[in-house]
Parts: sequence; C-alpha cells; structure tokens
Amino acid sequence: MGIFSRIKNIIAKPEPPRAEKSMLTIGPGDVCEVSLVTYEVIGRLQNRQRNLIVLTLRDGSSIRYLTIEERERTVYALYEPIDGRLDSVEEVPTELELDDRTYHLEEQYSGFVAAVGKTPFVQGGEQYVWQYQSDDQKLLRVEWQDGRFMLYEGDSVLPADVRVLRGT
Repeated sequence: MGIFSRIKNIIAKPEPPRAEKSMLTIGPGDVCEVSLVTYEVIGRLQNRQRNLIVLTLRDGSSIRYLTIEERERTVYALYEPIDGRLDSVEEVPTELELDDRTYHLEEQYSGFVAAVGKTPFVQGGEQYVWQYQSDDQKLLRVEWQDGRFMLYEGDSVLPADVRVLRGT
C-alpha cells in the first residue's frame, strides 16, 4: 500500500451509520411483529397528505393489513380483508351492518397514494377511504380506487405490540 493510499484512508470520513428502520420506514422485504405474530412485509401504500401508511403483511398463507397513522400519537390497526360489495362510491352509507354488528362512520377522506410491492391496488392514484367503528370497538375500513372496492375488518393495536424485527 502506497503512502498516498494510507494518507487517503486516514483523512477519509467514516461511512455514516445506517438509520435503523422504524414501523414508519419499513417496506417490502422487511420483517415485523404485530401482537406476537411475525409477518413479512410484502407491500406498502402511503398517503403523504395524512401521514398514513398501510403495510401488506404475510404470515404463511394469510394476508393482513396494518395501518399506521401518525397524528398527535401514532395509531395502529390490524385488518383482514372481508367479502362484501358496495354498488357506488356516491352511495356509501353512514351505517353498515355486517354479521349482526352495526358499524358507524367515523371518518371519510381521500388522497393520492403511492404503492410499492404487493398491495390490493396495483398502482398509486386517488383513493377514497371510509373508516367505521362498532359499539364494541371493532373497526371496518372501506377503500375505493380505480372503480374497485375493498373491505377490511379489524381491531386497534397497541403501539407496544408492534415492532420491527429485521429491516433490509
């Protein structure tokens, strides 16, 4: 090794340490744990206007969706897709009844989303969302994008029950 190479190595700045992944920065290929179940992240949908992320999670053959919304505190909810159908985006009701449980409209919003990996909607675009809650705290989420509805049923998740196991 020449003298110039040694001087260069001494003067060179060390490589900055990699930032650790958080639930807000993980994406396809990463692994996380939600309520003691380990999932591989296979897709990520992000709505920057609302500071909202929806992760598509796979555990074996089952698929779940983790919504992460950063408000005054970070709010998590874990959903699974359900069968259902709505006729028109203009006629989404304020109350929905499924399996003897009544859901009440809690929030409705729309925004541009960006999709990476395997998500229910192949590409980003304008998305409309209706979020419902029942009297027994069950959650229902309805999404509409590109003429297609998706329905999900789920529960809130405590922040302590969510963590990154491995980030790529």
